[in-house]
Amino acid sequence: MTSSFNVRSAGGYEQLMGRWSKKLAPLFINFAGLADGERILDVGCGNGSLTFALPRAADVGEIVAVDFSPVFVEEAARLNTDPRIRVEQGDATALPFADGMFDRALALLVLHFVPETQKAIAEMRRVVRPGGVVAAAVWDHLGGMPGMRMMWDTVVLLDPNARPLRTHYCFQPMMAPDEMKNSFVLQGLEDVEETSLLIRMDYHSFDDYWGSIAAGEGPLGKYVAGLDPALRAKVDAAVRDAYEAGRPDGPRSFVSVAWACRGTVPVA
Repeated sequence: MTSSFNVRSAGGYEQLMGRWSKKLAPLFINFAGLADGERILDVGCGNGSLTFALPRAADVGEIVAVDFSPVFVEEAARLNTDPRIRVEQGDATALPFADGMFDRALALLVLHFVPETQKAIAEMRRVVRPGGVVAAAVWDHLGGMPGMRMMWDTVVLLDPNARPLRTHYCFQPMMAPDEMKNSFVLQGLEDVEETSLLIRMDYHSFDDYWGSIAAGEGPLGKYVAGLDPALRAKVDAAVRDAYEAGRPDGPRSFVSVAWACRGTVPVA
């Protein structure tokens, strides 16, 4: 399996998204549930936003964090100081763990980047014990992230070639209402519930907002990095104008909404 997410560096990802997933992680944990002594699998751990939030929420027994990207695995392992946490490289569609090994399998901001999403959900269900919980969350790119949509919509006005990329961004897997819920039910999970989780992305300045994208991080960053200099200058200026919205550069705040879903592995 390959991931459709473009990551150049752990630091760049942190600037682009890691800092926001840290804000989302406690809300996701509260929705997914957690109890002392549990063994948890974090699927697609990234830099460890969820991984390192889990021990702060409960006195867990063990956390195994896996990611497909060696960049993320190296960074999460470097940051880890908790002996209960183990970081490994792994494929969400072929998890290297025995059946029923975990109490919960959680995936924060991961499933929309997995080409074979149903396989990933099936694998999470497989490695969780009967009565245990599978839970996931993904951003609502189409209607719940105005700060990011502003970038894409601005770029498309200047370059029609970006339209297919925007379409892919807005309609990645698991982003439509009830899509995750229906997928969880399809994989045999019970008591499935879907909800929305909301945070705010607060930026200090335009450079804080655009810097990681301009450096080539993430899907839009990959596109921007490939532009010829003339079009790139127009894109930079247009996105800045959209961010500033007629006022001097400075702090801006954007609401951001994620879909979240949880289900229980059948006992019998």
